[in-house]
Amino acid sequence: MRTRPLLADVVRAELRKAIMSGEFPVGSKLPNEELLRERFSVSRVTLREAVRGLIEDGMVVRQHGSGTYVTHRPALRNSLDTNFSYTEYLESSGVRAGKQVLSARIVVADEATAQALRIEVESDVVEIRRVRNADSRPAIYSEDYLPASIVDPKADRDAFRDSLYRLLEERGHAVEHGEAILVPVVADRRLARVLDVAVGTPLQFLEQVDVDAQGRPVMRSLEWHVPSMVELRVYRRGPGPSAT
Repeated sequence: MRTRPLLADVVRAELRKAIMSGEFPVGSKLPNEELLRERFSVSRVTLREAVRGLIEDGMVVRQHGSGTYVTHRPALRNSLDTNFSYTEYLESSGVRAGKQVLSARIVVADEATAQALRIEVESDVVEIRRVRNADSRPAIYSEDYLPASIVDPKADRDAFRDSLYRLLEERGHAVEHGEAILVPVVADRRLARVLDVAVGTPLQFLEQVDVDAQGRPVMRSLEWHVPSMVELRVYRRGPGPSAT
């Protein structure tokens, strides 16, 4: 059974939609707390948590004694401090999301994939190649590798058009956390063709290994992001007052 999203995350997504759609334009002040609480039928604590998330996203800024203002309408942003489904994120951001499965097949694990998934080299894994679109423009190209004991390239092909996190959860392997490495790269001919960009265009490359609640690595992902479409960012909390 799929875990329901936290109420604060639902409110955060709805507020993001309102900003992305222009309901709350750049420079405008968000409605006061009571009006937003009435709109979403939530507690003050839940609403404040949702707004704090928008502040971390860089979409709004709080001015003491004045209110909370929309700073700008950003490109789609993937906050690396939180692991989530791109499918659900794109849909919540007010854009027309799409996904194309380029291929799904069984391959033998190379050394890097075997090490990431803690399996033997040349073990069977399922390779899934996909392109995610935002408003009909390619935004992310990904190659995902999962153990063949969990998914089937033919039987599950339709499910690959949806969230792989959702599929893993349905199979009893809900992702508990992921470890990622981010590297700047440039588009070669293959990536330029897939992402509809010029050869040499700067891209953000993300390699991630997702681990389930039992500590088993269940997916290795290689992702190439078009920075003009999706911005990868990290929210870093300050150290606070120096320890005495």
